[in-house]
Amino acid sequence: MTHFSDFGRKYPVGIQTFSRIISEGYVYIDKTDLMWQMTRVSPFVFLSRPRRFGKSLLTTTLCSFFRGERELFEGLKVMALEKEWKKYPVLHIDVSMAKGQKNEDMLSNALFRQLEPYAEKYGSKQSELTPGAVFSGLIRRAYEQTGEQVVVVIDEYDAPLLEVLHEEEQLPGFRRVMQEFYQCLKANEAMIRFCFITGITKFSQLSIFSTLNNITNISLLPQFAAICGITGEEIDTQMQPDVARLAEEYEVSPKEMREMLRDTYDGYHFSEKSPDIYNPFSLMKAFNLLRLQNYWFESGTPSYLIRQLRRFRTDITKLDDLQATSSAFDQPTENMEDALPLLYQSGYMTIKSYNRWEQTYTLGLPNKEVRVGFTEGLLPMVTGMRGSDVQMGFAVRFWRALRADDTDLALRELQAYLESLPYVEGFKKKLEEVSTAEGFYEWSFYLIFSMLNVYVQTQVKCARGRADMVVFMPDAIYVMELKINGTAQDALDQIEQKGYAQRYATDGRRIVKVGMGFSLEKRAMTEYLIKDEG
Repeated sequence: MTHFSDFGRKYPVGIQTFSRIISEGYVYIDKTDLMWQMTRVSPFVFLSRPRRFGKSLLTTTLCSFFRGERELFEGLKVMALEKEWKKYPVLHIDVSMAKGQKNEDMLSNALFRQLEPYAEKYGSKQSELTPGAVFSGLIRRAYEQTGEQVVVVIDEYDAPLLEVLHEEEQLPGFRRVMQEFYQCLKANEAMIRFCFITGITKFSQLSIFSTLNNITNISLLPQFAAICGITGEEIDTQMQPDVARLAEEYEVSPKEMREMLRDTYDGYHFSEKSPDIYNPFSLMKAFNLLRLQNYWFESGTPSYLIRQLRRFRTDITKLDDLQATSSAFDQPTENMEDALPLLYQSGYMTIKSYNRWEQTYTLGLPNKEVRVGFTEGLLPMVTGMRGSDVQMGFAVRFWRALRADDTDLALRELQAYLESLPYVEGFKKKLEEVSTAEGFYEWSFYLIFSMLNVYVQTQVKCARGRADMVVFMPDAIYVMELKINGTAQDALDQIEQKGYAQRYATDGRRIVKVGMGFSLEKRAMTEYLIKDEG
């Protein structure tokens, strides 16, 4: 058995400072050519990417580049592109450090603290009473004292706003503070060489950046799709020994490990022509600890996301195969009419495919890590059960039964599990939110199967109706119909009469038809029938 301490490769888990990664010999995936090209697109650039996706590393790389720290870039791609290596004054503001404030004054004070190091370097004036006034003064003084235009790098610009998103009392005040803070970018445009702004979400220019109308949003541009994250090609070239070492730990071939990594951490696409992008935080941590786990969710599903799913009554069963135009998911967050923009911009959904003729995208959950972690965060909201309880108890037994082709045992496990669901507060309200009692159980089933990383679709259209649920296993397709206060035979007859399974006849996998009868009074599955067509 190998251990990470024996390997000699150092992984920058939790380290986001480019200079430290290079000087201390950590693994670095070279993105400096894309960074250089980005600085030529526009004087003001905005990039949206999910959390823990390398945005902060990109910002510190930019800082080192514009400070002229050429020695750090020896051997990297930018050396063949950059000729001048001119030194500029750099103002790097990490707005995520201003999270968790309770009111406008506390938010302003947090921003003041971010500016203090630069005030010590370039000076300050007593007449500058707001964060925006201090920021503006710093840009002017840095320009005057150095004789060079200023580079402004703002990381996680939206962090304080996300926490109060759609909070009617707090959001307007927080927005005013941040709007005033960013106003100086337009006012001092002539003194700014380059301004780079990152965030998770896309707030409108009118509400946050005021008169700054020349920001170029590169978030969906194909040429910058891989500027954050790790591509499949980079894994196959620069990280081949890491894959081999992890394969040895799991006692599988490197090819098998490559597939395991793809299933767990791959699947992100940030444009219609995007290469496969892996979550860099999770990938590096897996190599470092020699374990495939759901690292992206170590801090849990963000509370702001859960609140928005509730607010918009999001049908989570439709998140795996959703058709949308870019305007539906790449839109200002405060203009949301559903949770889709937030789900996409936060990394819980990604682009799966693009239809050039229709100019529509297919969105879905990216990978196993997101599916399982997302489900674990949602399960208590729907069923009152903790995700860990489901995984360690019912899920293991259910999975083993399905893998052994024992559908009867799997359904008995399911029946027992449903009977154990607590009568959570607000159960009737949940039924109202999903329109029907069948909808509640569809939600529950969807979450249960997702905990197992099993692909499931609900309300699947066919020529003569909609199947309640279709579950896709490697060797079988389960077509399932639910009848509330009805019989399992009625449900099975409906599958047959409506031809729900016909579309899968040429798939090659076994077709298993399952009819289930439920009692709303008992809140349980009372009976089931199975027709396995082999």
